[in-house]
Amino acid sequence: MSYADIAAKGPKQSPEDARAPAQVEVEHSDESVHSLIDVDSPHISSVPSDYESQSVKTDTQAERIEREEEIKETAKDLKHKAAAKAQSAKDKARRNADNPVVISNAVGLALVGGILGIGAYRKYVRGELTGKVVAAWAGVVGLFAVGDYYVSQYFFKRNPPK
Repeated sequence: MSYADIAAKGPKQSPEDARAPAQVEVEHSDESVHSLIDVDSPHISSVPSDYESQSVKTDTQAERIEREEEIKETAKDLKHKAAAKAQSAKDKARRNADNPVVISNAVGLALVGGILGIGAYRKYVRGELTGKVVAAWAGVVGLFAVGDYYVSQYFFKRNPPK
């Protein structure tokens, strides 16, 4: 069966029905002009001629630069305070370097920290490090700290820091 046979058997249409629908026309009116922005209104601003050569071009950029300067000043102040605290700690350590209580506390802290660290690592490697083990060790460290506090108080009364 050919195309001509199919077309001959199909429904008969008039040439007007067979053509495409007419295009929609755009209606022209001046009513849409009312929605345009008035260029003389105060919310429109022009850009100065030296805009590209300005280092700060927007208010947002100026605020960001101001905040960055404040942050830099704050960081500088914190750095100076930390340096002062570090110097104070060094001076305090120098003054008490010959105090037997301070020396014994430093040695005890290093010893207990090393033993606990090595023990925790060994238990971790074997897969035995649990919350109960950590809690038990924390309890032992707490008891050690309380005992050290009372022993240190006794020796500080006999040998006060300088």
